[in-house]
Amino acid sequence: MAYYTQKQLAELGFKYIGKNVKISDKASIYNHNEIEVNDNSRIDDFCVISGKIKIGRNVHITPTCLVAGGEMGIVFEDFTTVAYGVQIFTKSDDYSGATMTNSTIPKKYKNEYMKEVILKKFTIVGAGSIVMPGVILEEGTSVGSMTLVLKSTEPWGIYVGNPAKRLKDRKKDLLDLEKQYLNNEEKFDDTI
Repeated sequence: MAYYTQKQLAELGFKYIGKNVKISDKASIYNHNEIEVNDNSRIDDFCVISGKIKIGRNVHITPTCLVAGGEMGIVFEDFTTVAYGVQIFTKSDDYSGATMTNSTIPKKYKNEYMKEVILKKFTIVGAGSIVMPGVILEEGTSVGSMTLVLKSTEPWGIYVGNPAKRLKDRKKDLLDLEKQYLNNEEKFDDTI
């Protein structure tokens, strides 16, 4: 994967770029001035990132993800991951037929639902999953592949299915690993 240099990232006009940020030169990024990317985070090939986005530390957005922050925004807290092909939306049309739909129609003829999405610390979203507007993935949430997330989760749970249902509790062993990592982080800077 080819990544932008730190100089190139600075020239793109992001709202904020931290240290050791890696963004593929094959990712499509829109609204740079509304996007914050903190230390050690990475966006891979063929992602589409747009709108108001705040990316914490050590966040990984893997290839072919769609992150549509729109006006409401998406927050990725520290140590979150979205796997291949994940789609996250902050806006959806009204599919009932009561109003018109799609981006070519003026707003007065539509009823769009718009709400912020938050992925709290230590969330991971499996390949091919979809997260809809207004969802809050609470700390430690794990979403299995091909899951449709329509409602907010409870902390430290594993969710699967269409629609997402809590399967079981998620282990918290990674909290000890976080402490070790943060205590040794300066040793790892050039290996990420």
